Order: sequence, then C-alpha cells, then structure tokens
Amino acid sequence: MPTLPRAASVVIVGGGVMGASTAYHLAALGLTDLVLLEREAFFGLGATGRCAGGIRHQFATDINIRLSQLSLPMLDALEDTTGQPALVRKCGYLFALTREADEAQFRRNVARQRALGVPTEWLTGDEVRRRCAPARFPDALSGAYCAADGLADPNSVVMGYLNAARRLGATCLTGVTVTGLIVESGRLTAVDTDHGRLATPCVVNAAGPWSAPLAALAGLDLPVTPLRRQWLTTTPLPELPPDFPFIIDFARSLYFHREGQGLLTGMSNPDEAPGFDQRVDPAWELIHLEAALERLPLLERAGVAGRCAGLYEVTPDAHPLLGASPIAGFYLITGFSGHGFMHGPICGKLMAELLTTGRAATLDITSLALSRFAEGRALHADSVEYNVV
Repeated sequence: MPTLPRAASVVIVGGGVMGASTAYHLAALGLTDLVLLEREAFFGLGATGRCAGGIRHQFATDINIRLSQLSLPMLDALEDTTGQPALVRKCGYLFALTREADEAQFRRNVARQRALGVPTEWLTGDEVRRRCAPARFPDALSGAYCAADGLADPNSVVMGYLNAARRLGATCLTGVTVTGLIVESGRLTAVDTDHGRLATPCVVNAAGPWSAPLAALAGLDLPVTPLRRQWLTTTPLPELPPDFPFIIDFARSLYFHREGQGLLTGMSNPDEAPGFDQRVDPAWELIHLEAALERLPLLERAGVAGRCAGLYEVTPDAHPLLGASPIAGFYLITGFSGHGFMHGPICGKLMAELLTTGRAATLDITSLALSRFAEGRALHADSVEYNVV
C-alpha cells in the first residue's frame, strides 16, 4: 500500500508522459517537495502507453511546430538527461495526399514549416509511390515528407523521467485515486484520495483523457473530450524495406509504420462517439483492415500479433491547455488531441518553469491558455491537425 505524505508543495495527477516530464523538470529545478499520483498499478498505462509513438514536426500552426522543434531534441537527449534512451528511430513521416483540397492545405503547411526551419520536402505523386513501396498509392497526387520525424518508445520516456525524478527526491506513487479537490475561497488547498488527504497549494492536472472529470472535482468545466482510437500490430513481414517510412494516407486517416519485424497500423473512425471505452471495436477493425489491405496487399501474409485501443484528449481547437486555470493553484497540462507524447518533454519543462518562476521562459504559451475559448482566441487549426498520429 502506498504511503501518502500529508502535504506537498505540488501534486501532479497523472503518471503518463506529461506528469512524468513535469515531475522530472520540477525536481531538476530543485523543487523536490512534490508528489505524483497515478491511479493505475503501473505508470504509463493510460493514453501514453496506448499511443503509436509517433514524433513529428509536420503541423499546421506555429505553436505546434515550435513545440516539436523544442521537444524532439529532448527525446534525442533523453539518455544523457535521465540515463534512459527514448529509442528514437528517424524513419521519416510521409503524408500521402489524394485530394486536391488537401494538397492546397499541405502546401501552406509545408511553407509554414520551412519558414520556421523544418526541412519538410514536397513530393510529387511519383515520388510518393517510390518512397511508399511496397504500399500502393496509384492515386497519390503529392505528399509531404520530413526525414527528421519518426518514432520513440512511450514507456522508455515515461520511466526515464520518473526514475530520474525519484533520484532527485520526488515522490511518485501508483495505485492512488484522487477522489476530491478541496477549493476554499477560489483557491485549491488539498487533494482527497482513496489513501487520505494531501494538503497542497498547487495541483497539476496531467490526467489526459480523464482531465475533465478531475477538473470537475474542483468545480471547473474543462473542454476536453475523450475519443477512442485503435491500432494493431502484425507478425513479421520480411518484405518490408528497412527504410519504410511512417506513412499516413491522409484522406482516410490510415497509417502504417514498422514495429519490430512487423507493422503497426491504425485508422481513425470519423463516427467514433466520445467516451471512455478502451475496448477494441472489432467491426471497425474489419473496416480498417480492408482499407489497409488495399494500400498494402502484403498484409495478407501476416497475422495479427496484438491490438490496442486508447483515448485521445481532444479540445475544440485541437490544441492543448497549458497553464493556469481560474482556480488559484490548479494548473493544466492536457488536451493534446493525439499529439501529447511527442510534446511531453518540452511541455513538462514549460510547466516546471511556470510553477517555479511564474512564467514559461523557453516558449510563449499564452496562446494555449484555457481562457482563449471564453475570449474568442481559439486556435482555429485546419483539419490536418485532427485524426492523425
């Protein structure tokens, strides 16, 4: 049974990448009187542990591109920082485009990325077909590719940060469920759990898809919606070339990448109803596999090695909530809309800066404040920020 301290300067709720990164970066700045709480028996079993592990620079808004430019080098350096490698693999992300409307938007995206220093390449249809082989894209009009994009291992990143935070003196506990947040005169004063009360002036909501129910315990309505996404892995496919990229059939929200000797593939269901169901939908899996086989016929030679469903935490503008809330002492690091794993390193650092100095010094995050929705400042991202890993 975990031993819960009676008080802490900061309590972080959620043991995925956001919570782990925040804990480490706070401890690295000298604030070790902190407690990280995870309700599951092990860390990283929630949204982080069920993500596909993609890391990319290819986004449609400056703030997301900047977050990637800061975060991905931190994944490269994770072993130097924490002693645990992130197992980064730069296989490149390739968005295959089959609709003229998407071409126009992606041309704008690529121009924005290149203006900010991201080496994204614009590909012709023939170049897409060549780079995607043995996947078939006879209808590809064009594509966007960045060799600096790829994959990292979610569990390695979470445990790297958690173990380093513990070595620095942070308390990180599993098997503890938050049951209440005590707010007095508009200020947070304590956290109730199934193991007792913990007095604190500061709580960080890093609960991912469960961040809205957590905020509701403090009387705060948080615009974060859980949305199921699922994927599967295959048995070995020796025909896959070693340089097979992370391929996204953008029009279908269908994607593939190498996973070990086999393949990981997923496809977003546009009719998925919001909710907390993390069971694999077998009917949608059949639809997904039919589409996947059309693009990659050699899948007929493979079996299913594993399958998984997890939750995105979606905000109305597909951008995160990062910063303070209307409740004094209650901070938000959530709502990443499927892009959280790759931005976890930098966002934990930004949150640590905010909590220790009153401002995020590394990057201006005022555009990600919760208040943007009430003030009409929502980041109206183009649809390309949705439904891709």
